[in-house]
Amino acid sequence: MSMTSWVVLGLSLATVLLLLGAFVATMRQDRRGRPAAPPAEPAPAGDPLPAPVFMPAPSVADYDDPREIRVGDDIQVHGTRKHVRGALHISLQGKTWTEYVLTDTTRRPQSLTVEVHQGLAGGDPSHLEVLLWNEVPTQGMVPAKSMLIMEGVEFFPIERGTAAFRSEGDTGHPDRGLVDFADYRAADGRLLSFERMHGGAWTASYAQPLPPGSIIIVGHTP
Repeated sequence: MSMTSWVVLGLSLATVLLLLGAFVATMRQDRRGRPAAPPAEPAPAGDPLPAPVFMPAPSVADYDDPREIRVGDDIQVHGTRKHVRGALHISLQGKTWTEYVLTDTTRRPQSLTVEVHQGLAGGDPSHLEVLLWNEVPTQGMVPAKSMLIMEGVEFFPIERGTAAFRSEGDTGHPDRGLVDFADYRAADGRLLSFERMHGGAWTASYAQPLPPGSIIIVGHTP
């Protein structure tokens, strides 16, 4: 090989080495210039699911249901024993209630009404209303369409109408018929009701609301 060829080969090798050195330097500079990528953080664990909540089951009522009263039953109302000798099953424009005719040792005319009132709104629960009625002398009074005074107390009208009834047991009334009624309430919450059967004489009674547990069904008398 001639001297010229050796010179050209040496220059070529020097050029290659220079290019390799520049490339390596550029790579190192590039690595130093870029910020290191932060280590990947583990994905946070999701919040633990809440423990299941168990709602307590409705407790079994520890008192007798007045809707279970039947004609011929003996019951206790506030500790006083009474006999259910009859019942009037009354209906008015889709509403129904039962009026039980009672007798006891006092022989004072009494009745017991049991009615389920539906909630005013769609989601409102229904509630049970139980009233003990004691007859009072009307002294010829008739129910007025406005305020009336009974034994010195002012009563204001709340509802009146004519309902159909079906009689069961010993009620003193026909098997079926119509009853006119007019209900009133005093400012202190007392209730007064007038009734008459088939256009007869008016009778009047005061109502006493009974809380749950006031009635005990003692048994059935044939």
